Amino acid sequence: MKNVKLKSKIKTWRKVKLEKVVDIVYGKDLPTRELKNQGFPVYGGNGIIGYSDKYLYDEPQIIVGCRGAYSGNVFETKPKSFITHNSLILQLKNSNSIDRKFLFYKLLKANIKSTITGSAQPQITITELNQLEIATPNIEKQKRIAKILSAFDEKIELNNKINQTLEEMAQTIFKEWLSKNQKLNIKNQKLGDLMSLRKEKFKKYEEWKNLKLLDLGRFPQKSLAITTYGKGEEIKTAGIKFKNGDILFGAVRPYFHKVVIAPFDGVTNSSVFVIMPKKENHYALLITILFSENTINYTSMCASGTKMPVLKWEDLCNMEVLIPGDKVIDNFNKRVKNFYDLIVKNALENQKLAALRDLLLPKLMSGEILVNSEE
Repeated sequence: MKNVKLKSKIKTWRKVKLEKVVDIVYGKDLPTRELKNQGFPVYGGNGIIGYSDKYLYDEPQIIVGCRGAYSGNVFETKPKSFITHNSLILQLKNSNSIDRKFLFYKLLKANIKSTITGSAQPQITITELNQLEIATPNIEKQKRIAKILSAFDEKIELNNKINQTLEEMAQTIFKEWLSKNQKLNIKNQKLGDLMSLRKEKFKKYEEWKNLKLLDLGRFPQKSLAITTYGKGEEIKTAGIKFKNGDILFGAVRPYFHKVVIAPFDGVTNSSVFVIMPKKENHYALLITILFSENTINYTSMCASGTKMPVLKWEDLCNMEVLIPGDKVIDNFNKRVKNFYDLIVKNALENQKLAALRDLLLPKLMSGEILVNSEE
């Protein structure tokens, strides 16, 4: 890696309190602007929680969750315009002394949670956060460090955009079929005719505690690609097996649209349906149907319960779907399965990129690895 070297001590980095380099404001205190049908992301303490016609800025900003369990979470907003209510926004005072991206990465490793106050309702106040002290090199080195780390995130973001495009292409092809249903001899069937539920359970905790865990909290919304996973030891009862390539469907609050392709073998819990196609050539078609808005709308209506609506397997199986003949299904599978294979490949690459970025991050931010300015 050019212009990077190991060093044991920071000699030239200066320590500065946040109040010297940023103005911290509550998102809820700022006036908003409005553009109809724009879909600006709404940030909460755990990332994007929805979309709105209103927005606050024309440039990216750093925000910090300041209420409840997500206090101390740090985000750099994407795209440029966004809105947030229950988060703090850190506005740079002088871009010649602090680089925004460097500050973002720095805050990821800073001890922000040490500024949390309150027990019943954890929170971070502007007063406390202002006093957080960080060490920074000169502006040129800040930008170089940020550029190294950003390269990982930019590649991850590119893979995510490719995956989203592939998901949309699969849905478009599927909808084209439905519009030609007379020519394709499409028949009305039950979704249960295409799929079966994997019911294999581990017998004891020791069998799954060291496996990779995929639970609903780690499923992204409206994306087939897994971005993170946990450890099996986090769940103590009812460990359910899944295999590489299985379709994992979130059965609790299905309106969150949590449907993913398992990129490895692992363990999940009873909140997730582990689904397999009954016929190998139905694989791509089954993923496409399960991931469709039509299926999410149907399952959301079928789910029972007020606080935590739960979908029954039988109700999912009883959903009526239009299925073409075997020849058309074969052609669809040959074409679209490649999309889903690439989505899984990109998801695995993203996990490796994120792991390498996270390995470098504390070393760069502590000065263990020093970066020379570009010549």
